[in-house]
Amino acid sequence: METLAQYDKKAFIGLLKKRGIKDKAVLDAMSTVPREEFVGIDLQEFAYDDTPLPIGEGQTISQPYIVALMTEALQLTAGSRVLEVGTGSGYAAAILSRIAQEVYTIERHQPLVHQAASRLKDLHYDNVQVICGDGSLGWPEQAPFDAIIVAAGGPEAPRSLIEQLSIGGRLVIPTGPSVREQGLLRITRISKEQIEIEELARVRFVPLIGEEGWQNAEAEIKPRLRRAPVESPAAASELIEKAAIHIPSIDSVDLASLLDRIGDSQIVLLGEASHGTAEFYDMRARITKELIQKRGFNFVAVEADWPDAAQIDHFVRDTRVEPTEEATFSRFPTWMWANTQVLEFVKWLRHYNESFSSPDEAVGFYGLDLYSLYSSISSVINYLDDIDADAAAIARRRYGCLTPWQSDPATYGAMALGDTHKDCEPEVVAMLNALMQKRIDYAKQDGRRFLDAMSNARLVKNAEQYYRIMYQGSISSWNLRDTHMFETLESLMTFHGSKARAVVWEHNSHIGDASATDMGLRGEINVGFLCRQKYQEEVYSIGFGTHCGTVAAASDWGADMEVKTVRPSHQDSYERLCHDSGLNAFLLPLRYAKQDIVKALTPSRLERAIGVIYRPETELLSHYFKASLPGQFDEYIWFDETRAVDALGPEVAKGVPETFPFGL
Repeated sequence: METLAQYDKKAFIGLLKKRGIKDKAVLDAMSTVPREEFVGIDLQEFAYDDTPLPIGEGQTISQPYIVALMTEALQLTAGSRVLEVGTGSGYAAAILSRIAQEVYTIERHQPLVHQAASRLKDLHYDNVQVICGDGSLGWPEQAPFDAIIVAAGGPEAPRSLIEQLSIGGRLVIPTGPSVREQGLLRITRISKEQIEIEELARVRFVPLIGEEGWQNAEAEIKPRLRRAPVESPAAASELIEKAAIHIPSIDSVDLASLLDRIGDSQIVLLGEASHGTAEFYDMRARITKELIQKRGFNFVAVEADWPDAAQIDHFVRDTRVEPTEEATFSRFPTWMWANTQVLEFVKWLRHYNESFSSPDEAVGFYGLDLYSLYSSISSVINYLDDIDADAAAIARRRYGCLTPWQSDPATYGAMALGDTHKDCEPEVVAMLNALMQKRIDYAKQDGRRFLDAMSNARLVKNAEQYYRIMYQGSISSWNLRDTHMFETLESLMTFHGSKARAVVWEHNSHIGDASATDMGLRGEINVGFLCRQKYQEEVYSIGFGTHCGTVAAASDWGADMEVKTVRPSHQDSYERLCHDSGLNAFLLPLRYAKQDIVKALTPSRLERAIGVIYRPETELLSHYFKASLPGQFDEYIWFDETRAVDALGPEVAKGVPETFPFGL
């Protein structure tokens, strides 16, 4: 007669299969190992519930499905050598032992070590070794391992664990800024220096405490910085002071040496540490003017939607035949581009372009981002209405799939996840392909209008995918967005030909090389990384930073803009090193810097990033990440105290000709 435990286990295995676990070896191990033996007597009736259970010392035995998912992700064979971090009760180690040849498991709580070791011995799991230690450092004496599984969430994947993987080995680990926000990653070691990262699921684990994890369970949102034995922060600040080029004012600073360092670069990436700081905008504008006037740069590409930036482009090149009725920069956050700092640059660029005999020779202004799904659909259809009526009718039918979600594309993404609503990918891909097939005929009639239509069609394709995958993981949606921005930049470089030279305005997090930050360790890429991959020394990236002041930002997405006070920089950050230099504003060359300052600044430190949302009350969690500044940027520009941008209102634009770019 079947016991209750056997009945529960049978139903439990059926549940695992329904949830997508397919590996027979994993299912066999889950059905063989008695989970009831790894929990307290008072909890044995719940042993086959798909839920974590307490085991003492503030720890839990993981949810069975998560154990199965992580074990399956390791892709074990009968000959595998496995390291487990976080022994707990010993249950997962027992599962692993039924599949792999050898299992090594580490637990930091001595009482749990004794209990697990005794339990595993009594149940004859003889191919498991248990020790007490810092799991974030791994078990170097037994390395390399074919697979490593971590049953606790760290701020990032510990470097020691990655280095203890054999070539081809897999590390499965939850990482994230806190126990409330973690992604389960599979990291495969491709070669000695190269890894591949996949995000598997959103999860919640107890914190990974240790030298390469969190400092303690209470303050798990504060990462412990791994530093090589380099000079002290005070010495680094002194080196910054010696290497810095003082900025007396944005208008008066001599940029000749900066232009020399930029040299013949085809692309200059200009960042910002927030989306609402006046000095960042003004300094970018000043550098951009110099690049246009003295180095022949012929277009500016910004972190804005293509249709909105197209209105700016019409304005600066004076190509608008009649006033537009389109609302421009009306999507949150309006102040990011509709501010007096941008307006002054746009007016300057319009005046500068008057010297060209043809609008096609003038300096253009383009958007790289992909949020304007429905504005872009309208632009494609309007273009085809003028050039190919039959194609316009086809476009209306194909894009009609998306029209029910016009006011809220994020809802489309949620609906497309279900079984009751099909996604619109085939239609938008077909529309882009149709334009591509006729590109020669269309481009002959008006090359710039075809560029606009193609860019909008590509945006619709990528935006549809973006909204569809945004619920599947932050890494996938981030990578899609930055890949789209890079592809749009590539399209603009191709359009402008062999003499193309671009200035790009985006946030530091987009233009600084992601591989030099903890973004890269999570598997994220960005525009800066992709540019360096293709253009190498022909791209020059410049980051920006500040210590304190004010910033234009909102408290939540879609909320009203506020002028917020920026907290003084964290004591363990690059910003604090710059502040401690005693200089109020400077340029800091990094690509061509002396080795002493590169050596001092290379070890990872905290770096601040404020987007359109700023929450000073949770700043360390919300706005800091780890990076290596010299690997991230070729140059760094510092303003110790900054102020918020001046958001535009109707009264600001009185007397300004053709104010349509800002919808005023």
